[in-house]
Amino acid sequence: MIEIKNISKWYGQFQVLTECTTSVQKGEVIVVCGPSGSGKSTLIKCVNALEPFQQGDIVVNGTSLSDPKTDLNKLRSHVGMVFQNFELFPHMTITQNLTIAQEKVLGRSKDEAREKGLKFLDRVGLMAQAEKYPGQLSGGQQQRVAIARALAMDPICMLFDEPTSALDPEMVNEVLDVMVELAKEGMTMMCVTHEMGFARSVAHRVIFMDHGRIVEDASKDDFFGKPRSDRAQQFLAKILHH
Repeated sequence: MIEIKNISKWYGQFQVLTECTTSVQKGEVIVVCGPSGSGKSTLIKCVNALEPFQQGDIVVNGTSLSDPKTDLNKLRSHVGMVFQNFELFPHMTITQNLTIAQEKVLGRSKDEAREKGLKFLDRVGLMAQAEKYPGQLSGGQQQRVAIARALAMDPICMLFDEPTSALDPEMVNEVLDVMVELAKEGMTMMCVTHEMGFARSVAHRVIFMDHGRIVEDASKDDFFGKPRSDRAQQFLAKILHH
């Protein structure tokens, strides 16, 4: 579903990604973790061309991002993205937030978009909030709306960029529960997250990054049981012992 081939990226003179290579199979759940500034979020944003890269290639469902003929907007419409800070339109109701991209990007009718949007709003347990505005919802609820909005576009895969890091601790699980359900249903997912409990319960593989490189790309059991690199061992020792 996703092939990342020797991706390198610079901001000016500073190299943020160095020869990153991995792949994600259909139905696989991959957790990308590592210390702050390791390039995790940049890598995931390269997958749907929100960040350009200077070397290598990424192929999503057979479409190459580096091919100048590729319609990146069309590609993005098939790749669900959930951000750290929800990115909902504050002046629109929840229903409007769920329908606008379906209408403008996919060309769905108002009724069709509404039906689809409300179906997924119900699925994340927020049907009662349909006519409210984002500011009237908690952070956890807003993030669940953001997930419903992404799902309403019928994505071939979902990318999550630290979806729980802006939430109060009490709200984290309500978002992770939705993500766990998606994983169980076979959604192809790449998740940048520090939630190691989530990684342990649903990830097929864990990618560990440090200084812009993929240091480990291992099965969940191998990563938590016997990480090969000293750096990953240090990272796990710090985050699992608190």
